[in-house]
Amino acid sequence: MTKQPNFLFIITDQHRADHLGCYGNRLVRTPNIDRIAEGGTRWDRFYVANPICMPNRASIMTGRMCSVHGARHNGIPLSKDHTTFVELLRDAGYNTGLIGKSHLQSFTGLPATKKFEAKEGASAPSQHLRDAYKNNRHSPDYDLEVAPRWDTPLAERLKGDFYGFGHVEVCADHGDQASGDYLLWAREQHPDFDGLTGPGNALPSNRIDAPQAWRTAVPEELYSTSWVAERSESWLTQHAEQDAPFFLQMSFPDPHHPFTPPGRYWDMYDPADVSLPASFGKGDLPPIKAMRDAMKKGTDPRDNQNPFVVTENEARAIIALTYGMITMIDDAIGRVLARLEALGLANNTVVIFTSDHGDYMGDHGLMLKLLLHFQGIIRVPFIWKDPAASADGKVEMGLGSSIDIAATILARAGITPFNGIQGRDLLTTEPPEAIIVEEDSQRTMTGFERPQRVRTVVTDRYRMSLREDEGWNELYDLKRDPEEVVNLFDDRSSKDARHALTEAMLRRMIELQDRAPLPAYRA
Repeated sequence: MTKQPNFLFIITDQHRADHLGCYGNRLVRTPNIDRIAEGGTRWDRFYVANPICMPNRASIMTGRMCSVHGARHNGIPLSKDHTTFVELLRDAGYNTGLIGKSHLQSFTGLPATKKFEAKEGASAPSQHLRDAYKNNRHSPDYDLEVAPRWDTPLAERLKGDFYGFGHVEVCADHGDQASGDYLLWAREQHPDFDGLTGPGNALPSNRIDAPQAWRTAVPEELYSTSWVAERSESWLTQHAEQDAPFFLQMSFPDPHHPFTPPGRYWDMYDPADVSLPASFGKGDLPPIKAMRDAMKKGTDPRDNQNPFVVTENEARAIIALTYGMITMIDDAIGRVLARLEALGLANNTVVIFTSDHGDYMGDHGLMLKLLLHFQGIIRVPFIWKDPAASADGKVEMGLGSSIDIAATILARAGITPFNGIQGRDLLTTEPPEAIIVEEDSQRTMTGFERPQRVRTVVTDRYRMSLREDEGWNELYDLKRDPEEVVNLFDDRSSKDARHALTEAMLRRMIELQDRAPLPAYRA
């Protein structure tokens, strides 16, 4: 019997595809990630199932769309009633580990903005009947990642595994505000670690003037990126002599905002060398106009998770800092890949690299994410390097989705997927006509009067996004307008394209209707 392969699954956070050297970026230095691509296959058109952290991470774990697994937006954890591909690996004898960001459960502890509301003049149902799901994931079992309550390691609070991971060391939050098991470790290393974090403790030589950016006093060796690498090396060393194959998810919380690369990574890139996106300052969608007005009036705080408009100098500064965070991650990946080699594991380890979603990073003058499905948000890197089938830098142009990751890993491990998995094996099946991106919001944001529900279809040539209860939608010809500046949705000459896309969207959404559970009987 052929020995099952090991897997090293590397995932970054809020990292758009074109912020890597192997995806054409000429400034950011990512030699280690580039080498993975040089020895494997890089997907050029790989898209998220949802451009938000929790929903897309849940889709990666289950191989299912958010409308099916139910984690529709941040604040809804992945139900333990839903099967993950990691559980199947563990069931098949794999040692499974997670080092770094999980975000399969909420970690802020902040109250939800959407709650049950009884109708005036009508009686309210009992508490357990106020949701379509009686198990609505509000129990203590789904509070395991809440950062303010994280006073003991997650592993000590678990009963069994964590969504299939037999070993967990988790980092919540981002930048030098990272918490969780990482923060417990950092406090052990430095008795006054909390006095190094946050803008109030920033180093005085801060040459950057941009929202959510400060020069952290946290040294490189105590920063979360270094911790993820160190703990991953340790886990690999412990499993090197074991007969069982392994699956290790090495999950970095960067390059997500706040923008706080430590040490030499802070000024590794000069903002003056950064080129702005071609779409910077362009576009006339209603929310973009509203965000521009908010910046001029000073009414947008620009210090939270919501998207906001930036000046040219701010955009260049933030992109430069993001490049620093990415290069630090690349250096950390280099360390772990070197350890794989030293341990004699590289020849039987499939290395996978992706991100959970992208960032505007100056597209149309915007920063962060949410609600507008430009390519910088929904297109992410996906690289697969298999030592048993070297592809020597192959570039795959077919459409791929985050829901395909689970099916591809299971196929390579020789494990039959569970009923209801919606993704495909990227290595042996043909790409679909279209992919779907879903997004629901829980709160209102600048430029939007109500929480949004958006559905996007992407084909070889077009991207169309339809919104619930808005007077505008989007349609872009990606071949003629790759920067997505000219919205063709109401253009009469694009009527045929719009109709064809609508049909393709419906066909794909029908295909993605749930096929679980299995029937118990014929009738």
